[in-house]
Amino acid sequence: MMGPAHSLSGAAAWLGVGAAAAAAGHTMPWPVLLVGALICAGAALAPDLDHKSATISRAFGPLSRGLCEIVDKLSYAVYKATRKQGDPRRSGGHRTLTHTWLWAVLIGAGASALAIFGGRWAVLGILFVHMVLAIEGLLWRAARGSSSDVLVWLLAATSAWILAGILDKPGNGADWLFTEPGQEYLWLGLPIVLGALVHDIGDALTVSGCPILWPIPIGRKRWYPIGPPKALRFRAGSWIELKVLMPVFMLLGGVGGAAALNFI
Repeated sequence: MMGPAHSLSGAAAWLGVGAAAAAAGHTMPWPVLLVGALICAGAALAPDLDHKSATISRAFGPLSRGLCEIVDKLSYAVYKATRKQGDPRRSGGHRTLTHTWLWAVLIGAGASALAIFGGRWAVLGILFVHMVLAIEGLLWRAARGSSSDVLVWLLAATSAWILAGILDKPGNGADWLFTEPGQEYLWLGLPIVLGALVHDIGDALTVSGCPILWPIPIGRKRWYPIGPPKALRFRAGSWIELKVLMPVFMLLGGVGGAAALNFI
């Protein structure tokens, strides 16, 4: 999938979680619903950190481009070191390490640990990074072009500061789900894990599939490309993604958000 579809699917997934929580009688505070949806939309771009042409590679200028180069080489090295006889030879690391359930869990756990032990500035940093990615993904037409980068960063920084201030108020969700003293913002890792997994599922629907289950071997492959039957797959950026899936994600997100807020 392309960046906008990934971000929309991520936001819709978190709004769906909010709807499920409301149906179970544990309505999510609206700031958690909003912030979680934005984080999940941003996190749904992050697995493409192994691809130098992806949206995330352009999001933070030379810093993200350099990081993409490092992650691509790391992913390729892991692929070569762990491939089985049935896994094909590759020339790069795209859709390998960062497109697995293990990566998603580790990144989410790392973000939660950073939020707990790093204090307010760590929380602001996590929010800022994911606000930038959410803007790049959801507002991709407006954010396109290097001339808009500074404006995107300013908007993301302002949003992160305001949203953190709202969450810090009693009852607004800093301690949502994890209520013990010192566990504020422990939940931030959850939308990050969800966003990464939604990205992987979206890529699994495309022609190449996605090795979500690594390092669990399947047959003669450790990097088995999970996906539906080939007849049901599509190419990234095709009309199915743009004309069918993206409107469906918007509809599901709207319904999920309304249900999460008990409007329906």
